Amino acid sequence: MTGSHQTLALVLFSVFVAVTLGITTWVSRHRQGSAEEFYAGGRLFSPLENGFAIAGDYMSAASFLGISGLIALYGYDGMLYSVGFLVAWLVVLLLVAELVRNCGRFTLADVIAARMAERPVRIAAGSSSVVVSVLYLVAQMVGAGSLVALLLGGTSEAARSWTVVGVGALMVIYVSLGGMRATTWIQIVKAVLLMAGTITLTVLVLLRFHGDVNALLSTAAERSGHGLDFLAPGLRYGGDWTARLDFISLGLALVLGTAGLPHILSRFYTVPTARAARRSVVWSIGLIGGFYLMTIVLGFGAAALIGPGAVRASHASGNTAVPLLALDLGGGAGSTGGTVLFAVVAAVAFATILAVVAGITLASSASVAHDLYRSLRRRHSTPYSEVAVARFAAAGIGAAAIGLGLLARDLNVAFLVGLAFAVAASANLPVLLYSLFWRRFTTRGAVWSVYGGLIPAVLLVLFSPVVSGSPEAVFPGLDFHVFPLQNPGVVSIPLGFLAGWIGTVTSPEPPDAARHAESEVRALTGAGAV
Repeated sequence: MTGSHQTLALVLFSVFVAVTLGITTWVSRHRQGSAEEFYAGGRLFSPLENGFAIAGDYMSAASFLGISGLIALYGYDGMLYSVGFLVAWLVVLLLVAELVRNCGRFTLADVIAARMAERPVRIAAGSSSVVVSVLYLVAQMVGAGSLVALLLGGTSEAARSWTVVGVGALMVIYVSLGGMRATTWIQIVKAVLLMAGTITLTVLVLLRFHGDVNALLSTAAERSGHGLDFLAPGLRYGGDWTARLDFISLGLALVLGTAGLPHILSRFYTVPTARAARRSVVWSIGLIGGFYLMTIVLGFGAAALIGPGAVRASHASGNTAVPLLALDLGGGAGSTGGTVLFAVVAAVAFATILAVVAGITLASSASVAHDLYRSLRRRHSTPYSEVAVARFAAAGIGAAAIGLGLLARDLNVAFLVGLAFAVAASANLPVLLYSLFWRRFTTRGAVWSVYGGLIPAVLLVLFSPVVSGSPEAVFPGLDFHVFPLQNPGVVSIPLGFLAGWIGTVTSPEPPDAARHAESEVRALTGAGAV
């Protein structure tokens, strides 16, 4: 990569960082001491603004670069990632968005604790939320270290390490000073940049083939080396039964996990009403749907114009497919147009990482302060002390993410994201659905549901081929794996639901009919919602 690429990319990076820091500084001048201001931005965002922020929170660097790279390498099988991420939003819209906004206040635990014994439920749900958030956060930090350093031309260990430290420091500043209000505006700016960049690249790809999608797909199939098999299922997940079951497990995790992601659920509390929350999701579905359709064009465009061989030679996982495509669409290496497009893509990738890590850090710090601290220090907890704890928690979580990102910088980013979705679908989704829809659900059922999904999900991964027993494992020289699948979702998600059911039917305490009726009326009508 030439010096002009790196210089222009650095200039665009600096402009974005300056703008977002300016937003954070401006927001920090407003009163941020109350819990409602810090956690929910005063609930003053419109459905359109929140829809853009949700889209900005959801469309991560893994989506922008990873999915397009998988499509460029594996064709149809890579495209299924786009479908899974998009379909997940139908679950959010139909089952949880409006009900969560009516029942909760700031976190997932608020919804569950509305009809349960508060302390054990908050500890369980808060712990699970922190685990999911940190896993998702480490994935973004690993991506920041490897991807952004690569785009800037610095592939040395020192360059990757300083990139992780820089991203971590910025996210702590955003969250600690600006809270939800600054984080939301950063996500809105990032969503606009990402959509603009993706639309530009998509239009250029289609123009290169004169709008003929059939010619695009035919050329991609020819250059893939697999012929028409590139456009049919089975290239990546068509091997033995283990590979096929692994794909089912990953699909379940992606489709069901979104509704249990803490940083997505927290976005529903930034609007004034449940109707606004539902309309926010409709806006976000439109933006996210358009984005994932365009990643399909970009993936097949990279396969047709760059070729899977060149993409794999640049990065084994295909993460550089979109930058290489931008370089080619702009006129090739050394051209002014290629330099500009490459730098824009690099800046958008950096903006994507910053916005996502800010949202995740805020959600995890909220769980630490509002759920764990509030439960363990009930007599000393006040809204102002919670906000102070949340600020310190953001710094601590940022430091932990920097450390884990440095240790895990050689791990597969897609695996970490898939693990976060699997844990969210196993531990958070069952207890959320049971709390909203099952009249007999009890405190024991809620606690068992969380731990019954969380613990198996983590243990199954530890004893899977991802950690040991394969050349791509974390410890390739060791072999202690007993679970054949890389993603635990197909086993751990049913276990989460089963544990919640067993805990409820064996519970000595009767369900609280009055509190269930109260929470049901509140969920369905919004009466009494904060």
